[in-house]
Amino acid sequence: MTAEDSFGRLDDDDYPAYTMGRAAEMLGTTQGFLRAIGEARLITPLRSEGGHRRYSRYQLRIAARARELVDRGTPIEAACRIVILEDQLEEALRINEELRKDRPPGRDGDDT
Repeated sequence: MTAEDSFGRLDDDDYPAYTMGRAAEMLGTTQGFLRAIGEARLITPLRSEGGHRRYSRYQLRIAARARELVDRGTPIEAACRIVILEDQLEEALRINEELRKDRPPGRDGDDT
């Protein structure tokens, strides 16, 4: 691996760069919270060769969204489900928009 390869990972949102302790510290939460959202299958951290959990920046952003809901009183299982459903809705809306753009004019009565 070259130094250039290593530096490229710094910009990779999916690179599992953060240990559980560091991730919890960055989120201002506990390691137990990270374990709980893993058990709820909101995020699945990668494992190091030694079996330690490693988190990416993308996963930390998702965890932060769940933490906001939990901080407002939402049970952790419900918070995880809400985040998952929000992401699914966002993806469905994105796909629908792409399909709308690709649809020829005049279809379904839409002549615009």
